[in-house]
Amino acid sequence: MSVVPAEVLPGSALAVQEPVREAAELGPRARLWPALAAVYRAQLSRARVARIPLLFVATFQSIGIMILMRGVVDGGGEAEAVVAGSSVLVVAFVALNLLAQYFGQLRASGGLDHYATLPVPPAAVVLGTAGAYASFTVPGTVATAVFGCVLFGLPLAHLWVLLAVIPLAGAALAGLGAAFGLLAPRPELATLLGQLGMSAALLLGVLPADRMPEAVRFLRDLLPSTYGVEAFARTFGPHPDWAVVLGDLAVCAGVGVVSLAVATWAYRRAAVR
Repeated sequence: MSVVPAEVLPGSALAVQEPVREAAELGPRARLWPALAAVYRAQLSRARVARIPLLFVATFQSIGIMILMRGVVDGGGEAEAVVAGSSVLVVAFVALNLLAQYFGQLRASGGLDHYATLPVPPAAVVLGTAGAYASFTVPGTVATAVFGCVLFGLPLAHLWVLLAVIPLAGAALAGLGAAFGLLAPRPELATLLGQLGMSAALLLGVLPADRMPEAVRFLRDLLPSTYGVEAFARTFGPHPDWAVVLGDLAVCAGVGVVSLAVATWAYRRAAVR
């Protein structure tokens, strides 16, 4: 009797051994713009109920400041600075204060781990979240600007420039707010940094620059929202210098790119820890 190895029997499970297949690769990461749109929609629906009351607070705060300044400022360039600064302050309240708190709490609670498991680029998370928060500032900023123009007797003809001021100044401030929340070791410190940033936007943006000392003016020039305030304030004149307005908006755009890049780096740094 001959012995035949089991490997060569036709019916044996070991007769034919196919080569072991390599582990299936993960699907490709989502592209930036579709991922950004998905994060934006998710954050917009999530924050709609919780953030609307805070938006009313930001709007009433800015309107209250203008009413108080009405007793000090009569008109002219100082009134233009007060109205423009109070309008951009609504953006600063959300982009600096609320966004710093959100990312600080997200990091402390481990919420970044959820985003880290998704095939979403870090830039999409930062930009989508910042865009969703900035969207809530549009009605409050417009309402503040209209109220201020009526209160101080300023023209309403060029309010359309807010369509550029809100996203550009919002991007610059949102990047800083996100970076504060992601880099702060504790959520309480992130909240403190956001509130300090908003206070700087209040004091350096609403008060007329002509009444500030030279050292304070230098600090004012370092604040990104200053250029949004200047761009908006220049449009109240009878013949605005649109080249200068575009220059101020270009500075806002440049600072926005840098600050959002820093926030994206901070997100990567926080997500891997």
